[in-house]
Parts: sequence; structure tokens; C-alpha cells
Amino acid sequence: MPETDDLDLLVAAARRAGDLALPYWRNQPESWEKEVGAGPVTEADHAVNDMLEATLRAARPDYGWLSEASEDGAARLTCENVFIIDPIDGTRAFIAGDEAWAHSLAVARDGQVVAAVIYLPAKDKLYAARLGGGAVLNGAPIHPSDRVSLDGATVLSAKNMLTPERWTGGAPPVQRHFRPSLAYRMALVAEGRFDAMLTLRDAWEWDVAAGTLIVHEAGGLVADRHGNAPRFNNRAPLLPGLLAAPAPVLHGLLDRLSAADGGAAAPA
Repeated sequence: MPETDDLDLLVAAARRAGDLALPYWRNQPESWEKEVGAGPVTEADHAVNDMLEATLRAARPDYGWLSEASEDGAARLTCENVFIIDPIDGTRAFIAGDEAWAHSLAVARDGQVVAAVIYLPAKDKLYAARLGGGAVLNGAPIHPSDRVSLDGATVLSAKNMLTPERWTGGAPPVQRHFRPSLAYRMALVAEGRFDAMLTLRDAWEWDVAAGTLIVHEAGGLVADRHGNAPRFNNRAPLLPGLLAAPAPVLHGLLDRLSAADGGAAAPA
């Protein structure tokens, strides 16, 4: 048996990641563009990723590894457990000196996330959850909003996700807000500060794995844009969009998605 459980391991690793990343933040870290359309990466991303891979894989040598900043391979597909890591989610915000960037760490077992941490060092906010154990922010339990109607819901989303042609009957009657980190958007829904988040583009697993469990354990629902519960450690580590919200809001969003965008009934 390991000396620490997976969540304790992730929490300690996330805090070490924050200690490593903060000296780069607002200190003009070296950055460059990844392949076309994939966004920027910085020396801090790689430093954090190297530390996390060394630390976590030393503690769990039989676990697979999937990270935005590591070369992917087929070996993880044979593993029962896999780390799913985004060393810095919201790299553009990190480069700009904004506070809304996060370390996103998760363990998935047989496709289901069982331990998760989203840590925002610049805000000193650490969200955590283990399967069946609830979700917390800095140790205090969190829950999504109690909104029961889609009308007027506050939704974290990029502007182009709410263009009328994506939705049956036009864009839903919601108030749009934005945060650059997908992981942070999911955490904000889990703690009830916003009613929902959505992205209709394909989403990388490392952006949303930790947030999926945190929302679920807080009491919300998560579905892809087809209405299916997400599964992780796929051969191609992409999900067909993602929505997170309390059940009535999620049902309302999925009911309004246009057939052309793959809308479906929300999960129970």
C-alpha cells in the first residue's frame, strides 16, 4: 500500500508546483508558440511538468502519464491508473501577469477520475476532491448554485460558444462571463460562484479531468456536448466539448443545443 493516498499526493504536488511557478510569474518567462493554433507555452510549464512527472511517477511507478507538456504514447492505455496533468492551465493569463491560471492534476482509474486538484497559486485557492468524498476549497466543502432555471443563468464561456446558430431557437438567455482557464471555470461552477460553464469545441482531457470530479463531488453534473458523461484516458485524449452545471441548468443547455452541434438530452 502507498504511504499516502492519491489525493494527498496530488495536493502536495500541486503546492510544490505553485512554489516552482510563482517565481516565473510576472517575471517575463521565456515563451514560444506550440504548433499552429495550439497556443503558447513557457519555460515555467516545462519546469512544473518535469517536477510533477518526476515526483508523481516516483510515487506511483505503475501509473500511466498524460500531460499537456509531455510527449504522449500508447503505454498509458494499458494502465489501470493514469495521471492526467496540465502543468499550467491558462498559460496566456500566466504570461500576461493575470492571476487566473491553475495547476490541474487528476488520477483516472479505468476511465473515471478518482482524485483531483485544481490549484491557483496566485489566488491561494486549492480545490480538491476524491471520488465519494465530496469537494472542498481550501478545506471547506463547496456546492454548486441552487439555480433551477436556465433563464438568467451566469455561464462561463468564450463568446463564440453562444452564437445563435449553435443553438435551437437561438442563443440561450444567459449572462456570459469568461475566465481563461477551463479548469478554473469548472472549479468556479463547483463552488457556486457561477451557474455553468461550457465549451463546445473538443476539449483536451488535461484541461477538464480534475474539474470533472470536483464538479461531480460538489453536487453538479458534467456532460459532453452530446449529453454523455466523460470518460478519460482515451487513445486520442480529446472530449467532444464539455458542460458543467447544476442538473436543471445542464438539462436546459443541452436541450437547446442545435442538432448540427451534436445536442442531446442531458444525462440523468
